[in-house]
Amino acid sequence: MNASDRGIFNIAIVGGGPLARDVLEKTYSSYHKKDVRAKITAIADKDLTSPGVIKAKELGLKITRDYHDFFLPDFHIDLIMLLTPEQEIFDDILSSKPDHIRVLAYHVFNMFWRASNVDEKRLREQKEEFETIFNAIQDLIVVITPDREIVEVNEAFLNTMGYSREEVIGKKCHDIFQNIPEPCNRGDFVCPIEQVIKNRKADQQILTRVDYEGKVKYIEVTMFPIWGEKGKISKFIEISRDITNRKRQEEEIRLRLEKMVEERTRELRETHEKLLHQDKMASLGKLAASVVHEINNPVAGMLNFLLLMKRIIEERGLDARTADKFLQYLDLMETETRRVSRIASNLLAFSRESKLELRSVDMNRLIEKTLLINSNLLKINNIRLEKVLDPQLPEVVASEDHLQQVFMNLLSNAAEAMEGSEEGTLIVETRHLPGDEAIVVSFSDTGPGIARENISKLFEPFFTTKKKGKGVGLGLSVAYGIVQEHGGAIEVESTPGQGATFKVILPVGGAKGGIHGNG
Repeated sequence: MNASDRGIFNIAIVGGGPLARDVLEKTYSSYHKKDVRAKITAIADKDLTSPGVIKAKELGLKITRDYHDFFLPDFHIDLIMLLTPEQEIFDDILSSKPDHIRVLAYHVFNMFWRASNVDEKRLREQKEEFETIFNAIQDLIVVITPDREIVEVNEAFLNTMGYSREEVIGKKCHDIFQNIPEPCNRGDFVCPIEQVIKNRKADQQILTRVDYEGKVKYIEVTMFPIWGEKGKISKFIEISRDITNRKRQEEEIRLRLEKMVEERTRELRETHEKLLHQDKMASLGKLAASVVHEINNPVAGMLNFLLLMKRIIEERGLDARTADKFLQYLDLMETETRRVSRIASNLLAFSRESKLELRSVDMNRLIEKTLLINSNLLKINNIRLEKVLDPQLPEVVASEDHLQQVFMNLLSNAAEAMEGSEEGTLIVETRHLPGDEAIVVSFSDTGPGIARENISKLFEPFFTTKKKGKGVGLGLSVAYGIVQEHGGAIEVESTPGQGATFKVILPVGGAKGGIHGNG
């Protein structure tokens, strides 16, 4: 039976010296591969203690003292390789061998063997160079099989994670990376290998991993696929770096920034509260003159009634008719006293420094209360008031004190806008917007209106078109801030020469449902 019939090419060695041992050591390990079609099956040497024979025994090869045995059919030899330089042995084999057996002379084999050793040396040197470079790279490099087995790592990985090479090679990646026996399948964890398989491209992410001592490290991972035959992934190359220190620094910076933001927010809140109070005091200053007249009139009337009653008692005494008149006078005095008390109470409540406390507010009642405080201001400026208040207006979740401050500003601005005119008209209207679950409170005046270029600046702090001494430009800015805190908006409509309308839009449910206007 020849080699083509057996499907394999059998080789026999003549000479059992060190060269034979080297050949067996370097070639025999590849015999079990599927694509191998030739292998060494026998060796001949008179000295059965020679290195090559000893190695052949370890490998289970056929051994003989006489190379002529190779000519026998039982050996099935196709090629005889001479690893001994004796010319007479070569000549004898060449003259006595069967025709189907080929012979490779010692000097020919030795030439190829030397050449292969040169290539092997070069490969070994290249491998050493690669390992030097591989281990000099500061990034962590891991080679993983599709079965999640780690087959190679560099020194940077071992030093960073605290493992020895023996503790890592051959282990599953999840054993080393996460210290868990099963593949990573937590809901909060995305395995980079799974992402590479799913998307068929490299994957990059930041993960937490556990080192040899159980300490958590932040690792920036990039996983690359190595493609094999038929589009299958043969290996995964992971290149990563330890960013734990960077993450800690970022966390420290974040905490510092949060603290700075908290401090700045507190300062801004305090400044805002001061501005609110200053604006409130400014509004009180504007009301001072009108309130003096408003309180002085009923007080003067009551004083006149008291003087009159005193004089009647002194001149006539107290009879039944006089007593009836006195009762009428006392009723009038009680009415005026209550009026003064209401004005004083409203002013006192308005002047108090208050925080944003939300509760259900009857907006129509709040408008009436605000108009009462400002009634004499409107009267002094010869302004006619028209009220169009929706009787079905729902209550609003809001801060009554803060919204009163908004309405005081808008009323005061409207009065000042119509100051000096023969007769101005202020229309105050409330209405419900069912579709938006909001209400609108509008203040329309018949003043000179607002220039188009100024409308966008109205709510900027310290912007004012008033004469010097009339204001510093904080009123509308403060009002805008209060309305925004309530989740609402202020809209302005104006045509120069035709007055202006300010609309305050507020969500019924409070700040949780915001309304956005184009103020």
